[in-house]
Amino acid sequence: MAEKNSGSRPSSVAETKFFAHSVEGKDMSHWQPLADHLHAVGDHAALCAAVFGAAHLAKTEGDLHDLGKYTDDFLEMIKGKAISVDHSTWGAKVACERYGPLGYLIAYGIAGHHAGLANGLERGERSSLKERLERSLPNLDACWQREIQLPSELKPPEGFSPRKETSQFQLTFLARMLFSCLVDADFLDTEAFYQRAEGHPSGRTAERPTLEALREKLDERLRDFVPDSPVNQLRAEILRHVRGEAVRDKGLFSLTVPTGGGKTLASLAFALDHAIQHGLRRVIFVIPFTSIVEQNAAVFREAFGSLGEAAVLEHHSAYVEDKQDREAREKVRLAMENWDAPIIVTTAVQFFESLFAARPSHCRKLHNMAGSVVILDEAQTMPLKVLRPCVAAIDELARNYRSSVVLCTATQPALNAPDFIGGLEQVRELAPQPEKLFEQLRRVQVRHIGLLSDDALAAQLCERQQVLCIVNNRRHAQAIYQAIADRAGSCHLTTLMCAKHRSAVLAEVRRRLLAGEPCRLVSTSLIEAGVDVDFPMVLRAEAGLDSVAQAAGRCNREGKRSWRESEVLVFTTEEAWKPPPELKQFAEAGQEIFRSHQEDLLSPAAIEAYFRLLYWKKGDQALDAKNLLGMVRSSRVESLPMESLAANFRMIENAQQGVIIPWDDSARDALEDLLHVPFASGTARRLQPYLVQLQQGPFNALQRAGAIHAVAPEKWGEQFMVLANVSLYDPYRGLTWDWDDPNFLRVDQLTW
Repeated sequence: MAEKNSGSRPSSVAETKFFAHSVEGKDMSHWQPLADHLHAVGDHAALCAAVFGAAHLAKTEGDLHDLGKYTDDFLEMIKGKAISVDHSTWGAKVACERYGPLGYLIAYGIAGHHAGLANGLERGERSSLKERLERSLPNLDACWQREIQLPSELKPPEGFSPRKETSQFQLTFLARMLFSCLVDADFLDTEAFYQRAEGHPSGRTAERPTLEALREKLDERLRDFVPDSPVNQLRAEILRHVRGEAVRDKGLFSLTVPTGGGKTLASLAFALDHAIQHGLRRVIFVIPFTSIVEQNAAVFREAFGSLGEAAVLEHHSAYVEDKQDREAREKVRLAMENWDAPIIVTTAVQFFESLFAARPSHCRKLHNMAGSVVILDEAQTMPLKVLRPCVAAIDELARNYRSSVVLCTATQPALNAPDFIGGLEQVRELAPQPEKLFEQLRRVQVRHIGLLSDDALAAQLCERQQVLCIVNNRRHAQAIYQAIADRAGSCHLTTLMCAKHRSAVLAEVRRRLLAGEPCRLVSTSLIEAGVDVDFPMVLRAEAGLDSVAQAAGRCNREGKRSWRESEVLVFTTEEAWKPPPELKQFAEAGQEIFRSHQEDLLSPAAIEAYFRLLYWKKGDQALDAKNLLGMVRSSRVESLPMESLAANFRMIENAQQGVIIPWDDSARDALEDLLHVPFASGTARRLQPYLVQLQQGPFNALQRAGAIHAVAPEKWGEQFMVLANVSLYDPYRGLTWDWDDPNFLRVDQLTW
């Protein structure tokens, strides 16, 4: 718990000279006293940090964050004088002078609570902490020492467990976690003050259901499950066993279950049981691809019945923050979440990039990862170039932030120490006898059939009534779909479709499969991550063994056919469609395992050999391509590269931007609302299922051509970009364009 502050506080606005925030058009009796703000932020930050034993550090960081507002210069500015005043550096300077190394640690957050975390010594886009501390600052009024009582010393977090290989990385992690507590507390107190001042009801009064209530709803749902087939009986057995493991101590777990074994609901049930058993606060599902976030969130909402909408928060928005000049208005208008919900469903990009972020709006959610159950779905999809930093972050969450992390996958990557240097220690398996499970859930046979030309591939699809074809890029998928588009039941899936559109395609695919009607689906790899479809045959372009295993999970998923009759045929593509460089390394490792494990390509032994080979081939340096851990290892507490870590950590190297597709009435209604609503966060969440992510080049070209434009740019800048030329959105292929088509430059009139 936070230590109670014994410093004297002003009892009324009339007793104070200094203020944190003013109210436009109202006199000082309506302004927020500075001491009130500092104490409120310190107290709330302490509550946030209490879960990882650092309440006293967060309390001090909060108490000091706006210390520079105790100056006559800031008072003049808040009264309306057109001057700029640095009010963040004084608190950082006091922290460093009084508290030594731990003072430096909290100084990063204090100095950066507006602009973001800076490097300790090296200047980046922001001034370094050293430069900030050397600035000449206006004198502090002595009254601050009466109003703010600081502790005589700071101590490390309770129960902190250092790890020799990553000790400096642990310092950056702690600094960022404390920063999260500070900025979230600061956002919330500022938001609450302005809502009161402007007579608006608080937007954060809605009660969230408890984990106990959610488990009760889930149990009701699971009681309706009838194990009416051998596969369903095995799923029920897996569920029972995994739930029985929930009493284990917090820490690192793996859940290694073949595709179609019921991992999603089993992991959810375990997470709820485990959280309740150990007093954890929430469950965070980390999904590799945006394309299935909506699907998993929908499964959870359905499982929780009437509590689903209030319980489950999706966060995978690629929107940028609102840009406003005024500090307080910026805090209020930011459309970011702090993950204050019992069930979070997010993407791996959002999760890991937040753990290495430097901007306040990106970091404010981090403290809510502590004391949680984190399910890393399809853990094998972590990009190789950032694998070591990701593993270090996973280890730290479990080691020092009282979280349990579950690596949930059908193809468990070889990340355990000592085989993986700096890897995970004491990872405990939740599934019952994974090797036996793989044999019991064998539903397909995998064969490599050599080179297939596009014509031969199209012929294979036309010969079969129900077949899934998965290729490695969107252009290839479009070409194959075009070749069979005139055949009955031909469908196409691509990330160039918005999520609502993909969901509609999948609903039609499932209907056709169930009815025994023709269904020929051509897709990119997006279908491999948890999409629940059941084809009698799958054709898979050559890829890594983990991708082949995921493709196999879409074949004979329910075990209704003999595994010998359910084939996954792996083929080599024509030269024009060879895997891109980032996928080639996976395919090459897969080829070697095909030769050495032909008899049982999907066995745990084959999968483990594949990942060992993949990591060995890449070498240590390639698993941390930007040398982030090396950069940190050579630093001291006063020289931590906080900004550089954020700038260099990228799950996806090529930045993407979202285009909103006005696909249906719900999308058009939400776009209309953007013209009128004062805050964007709720509307932004409604628009997430209508986004198509584009790389910067195509996005810029479409923007230059007038094919996309910003909605209400005077309010939101370029945060919400909508497709204006709706003829570019094809009902079968999604967002497509031909640069030579004269209609490309034609902008249709939108009806919304």
